[in-house]
Amino acid sequence: MLKTRIITAVVLLAVLLPVLFFNYFPAFALVVTLFVGAAVWEGARLFGLAEGRARVAGFIGGALFVALMYAAKPGAVNALYGVAALLWIIRYAPTLGLGLPPLGGAANWSLSITFSFAVFAAFFALVGLYLHSPLYLLSVMVLVWIADIGAYFSGKAFGKRKLAPSISPGKSWEGAIGGAIAVLALASLSIVLAGGAAPWLQDTFAFRLQARFGWALALLVLLVIVIFSVIGDLFESQLKRRAGIKDSSNLLPGHGGVLDRVDALIPVLPMAALITSWL
Repeated sequence: MLKTRIITAVVLLAVLLPVLFFNYFPAFALVVTLFVGAAVWEGARLFGLAEGRARVAGFIGGALFVALMYAAKPGAVNALYGVAALLWIIRYAPTLGLGLPPLGGAANWSLSITFSFAVFAAFFALVGLYLHSPLYLLSVMVLVWIADIGAYFSGKAFGKRKLAPSISPGKSWEGAIGGAIAVLALASLSIVLAGGAAPWLQDTFAFRLQARFGWALALLVLLVIVIFSVIGDLFESQLKRRAGIKDSSNLLPGHGGVLDRVDALIPVLPMAALITSWL
């Protein structure tokens, strides 16, 4: 299993890093569109749509994403980010305590539509942050990765109190707190280095936050981003548990599906893009 995970990760990096840093937008847009189609397909399956219809939904999702990507106006895109962030606060986060509606009912299909909207918003934000700069996009994504890695090791070392035992028994409060501390510490270090030894770090989300809002508010925003990443992770875990499956798909051998890799990013990217528009 570990060998498969490593091979898949190496192949993904070999494809994604050149696409990210060669600054050729059509190639980047193509890869993102493929991920959108896969994510919509996986999401449709998680909400109970039959395999054939889920595939159709994936193709339609990818095509619609391309059409909207080239037609959307900047103001409309910012509104998209704002609505997506609001949905995570008032619609998805509460389900972690209240539970999801049964598969097949009207409430389930309503939730599936809004979640598809959230997925679209996340990938629109991915494109928007990339257009700012590949490094800037990576600086947002790294925050989520650091939170995840920090939570894993903190949970292994100190985890005692379960964060959401009915959704993801392996996650603990100590792990979540450790992940947040790791993000705040490493982001602070990057901000300090950007002002001296590593000026190239000035084109990063954390540095721009601190430069615009000061230390206190910047650290608060980073903490909120960590919280949103945990909510995104737990929400997708809840969808999988309801559907009775371990992974959203097997598209990425050893890693599961696209949603398994981007679940924590789905709520974070629109929020980061919206904040960036204020910077």
